[in-house]
Amino acid sequence: MRQFLTKQNRALLSELVRTDFKLRYQGSVLGYAWSLLRPLFIFAILYVVFIKFLHVDYGVPHSAVYLLLGIVIWNFFNEMTVLSLGSIVGRADLIRKIRIPRWIIVFSSSLSTVINLLLNLVVIGVFMAINNVSLSSTALLLPLILLEVYILGLGLSLFLSAAFVKYRDVSYIWEVVMQAGFYLTPLLYPISRLPSLTVKKLVLLNPMGQAIQDARYSLITHKTLTSHRIFNGGWHSLIPFMLVILIFVGGLAYFKSQANSFAENL
Repeated sequence: MRQFLTKQNRALLSELVRTDFKLRYQGSVLGYAWSLLRPLFIFAILYVVFIKFLHVDYGVPHSAVYLLLGIVIWNFFNEMTVLSLGSIVGRADLIRKIRIPRWIIVFSSSLSTVINLLLNLVVIGVFMAINNVSLSSTALLLPLILLEVYILGLGLSLFLSAAFVKYRDVSYIWEVVMQAGFYLTPLLYPISRLPSLTVKKLVLLNPMGQAIQDARYSLITHKTLTSHRIFNGGWHSLIPFMLVILIFVGGLAYFKSQANSFAENL
C-alpha cells in the first residue's frame, strides 16, 4: 500500500492513464466521440434486430434502456480485459528502460476504460430521462455493482497480461472466451425465456450475468430477475461474489509470480 501511495507512482499512473486514453483514438476523425458512438451503434443494431424485428419481449418496462445498460457494462468489462491483456507487451520499452512497479501498467490500462464507462453512464442518464425512468433508492447500489465488475476485470487483466508475455496464443483464446461469454450472459435475451430453473441459476452464477441483472434492478426496474431472487436469498446467491474474489486474488498472485521475469521474456 505504501508503494501504491508514493507521489512518484501516483504521477506515473496519472500520466499512463492519460496516454492510454489519448492513443486509443489517435488518428481517427471523430476521436473521443467514439467513446460514446461505439456502444450507441451496437445498441441501435441490437435494438432493431431483437426488439423491432424479432420482437423479443423482455417482460420489463423501459426495455430499450434495459438493453443499453447491459451493453454498456459488458463493453466496459470486455474493453478492460482486451486492452489490459496486451498492456505489458505494449510497454516493453518502458519496462526495459525504467524500473517501475509492473502492476501500474495494467492498472493504468484498466483505469482508462473507466473514463469510457463514466461517459457512457452519462448517455444512459440521458436515455433514462427521455424514457421517464424513475430513480429509486436502489440506484445507490450501482457504484458497488460496477466496482464488482471492475475487480473481476482487473483480476482477469492481471492474469491475462502476465500470461500473454509468455504465451501469445492467450489473445486468441480470450477472444473466443469473450464471444462465448457474450451469449452466455443475459444481454440479448430475457432470463424468463430460458428453458428451466436450473439453466437460469447457472446463468446467474456467472458474475457478469449477476452484475448486469443487479445493475438493471437497481437502476431501471425492480421487475428484473436477479440471483438473489432466483436463489431465494440463499447462500448460492453469494457464489458470483466469491468467484470475483477468487479470480482477483488468483490473478494478482499469478501476476506477482511472473512480474520479475517480464523484462527477460519481452
